[in-house]
Amino acid sequence: MSIDHTFQVPTVAIHTDIFERVTRSVARVNGMPKMRMVYVPQPVMGKSAAELRGYIEGNDPTTGRPVMQEVIAGLTQALEPEAKAGVGYDRSTPRLCEPDTEDNLNQLFLDENWTDKLPIVLPTEARVEAMLKHTSHKPDEVVGHMRPTAFREFWEYTVEKVAVNAVMAGCKPEYFPVVLALASTGASARGSTTSSAAAMAVVNGPVRHELGMNSGIGALGPYNHANATIGRAWGLLSQNGQGGSTPGLTYLGSQGNNYAYNSVCFAENEERSPYAPLHVAHGLDKDTSAVSAFGGCRTTLFTLGLREKYWREHVRNMLHGMDPHESPVFVLDPITARQFIDRGGLDTREKLVDWIYENARMPAGEYWDYQLIQNYVYPRATFGEEPYATKLKASEYEIIKMFKKEEIEIVVVGGETNGYWRIFGAGYRGTASVDEWR
Repeated sequence: MSIDHTFQVPTVAIHTDIFERVTRSVARVNGMPKMRMVYVPQPVMGKSAAELRGYIEGNDPTTGRPVMQEVIAGLTQALEPEAKAGVGYDRSTPRLCEPDTEDNLNQLFLDENWTDKLPIVLPTEARVEAMLKHTSHKPDEVVGHMRPTAFREFWEYTVEKVAVNAVMAGCKPEYFPVVLALASTGASARGSTTSSAAAMAVVNGPVRHELGMNSGIGALGPYNHANATIGRAWGLLSQNGQGGSTPGLTYLGSQGNNYAYNSVCFAENEERSPYAPLHVAHGLDKDTSAVSAFGGCRTTLFTLGLREKYWREHVRNMLHGMDPHESPVFVLDPITARQFIDRGGLDTREKLVDWIYENARMPAGEYWDYQLIQNYVYPRATFGEEPYATKLKASEYEIIKMFKKEEIEIVVVGGETNGYWRIFGAGYRGTASVDEWR
């Protein structure tokens, strides 16, 4: 878009046909509704050079005209006047719906894609007002801005709009400051990526006990009202506060992600953890109530405990099994956290992070052959960004580190029924004080 619009260089974007709706939508919201685009069939992954050449020599599946004819026309024909003028439209949403029966209103919310397709609590004025009483912030105060991808425009949302989604999710009013804190991070729990990401929220500090959140047995499951509804509220706010999450248009996850129903929301088991709590590791006082947001939550590796002889090899194998474009979040039952101390002497969070950083390694050739590394890391390496530029200079069989140290996170949660633990592939997005939203 920048080449075409800013530098006035004729440009034709080539996409696969499954992305027609979303690419035209993105062009429109970026002020270029007539951007020149050509489409070839999907998929391109795994196709031979001959098959891909056939795509280019064939017809555009969206217009039926030859692909190269469309490309030449796009590069040589003058732009239509409206293609240069940009476009604007109303991004506001109605504050109230027209009165109707409960059944009709529930159907309206379904039809308008305002829900996660599960039953909701209708956000009446009385229910929203009850939610708003649990914060000192004004209803019209802007909490944050959100978008599903970097190619879309930011939408803003107010305290009242956050309250509406908290009501819909079934939150009790006393949960509201946690939902507001999550909203203030600007992290979307409905991020649009073809890799089908979800999100994760970790709550720390005294608010865990105030709200009766679960950090023990079943904390990541459907067994606690606060855990379930706070995470759900974040998801509903995300799709409504960012301008939508519609499959094929503003959501492109090929398979989708079941984690998205409650955004893997839980409280950290600080009392049974031998390590500093997550929010303390990110600069807050232990007595501050806080919530941390993670995005990209799509992969999970798990095992039982740490064996005495080969635990190092087992953990290295788990790390090696991750896509190196992911960030490792060690989600440890307290039993396993103590085993990292007993087996390896890793008695602080920092020591465990250092061990992971030093032991997550693979041959450089293998690292650079990962598709996501090729897509997102290789271009940065070619422009000299470190540590990727140095990794790019390594020989094919030279062993290199998979992750940056600052990408590695540790969270302790679980009820000690056994030492099962897991590594989530999830990227840290930020920690917000809950107390600031009371």
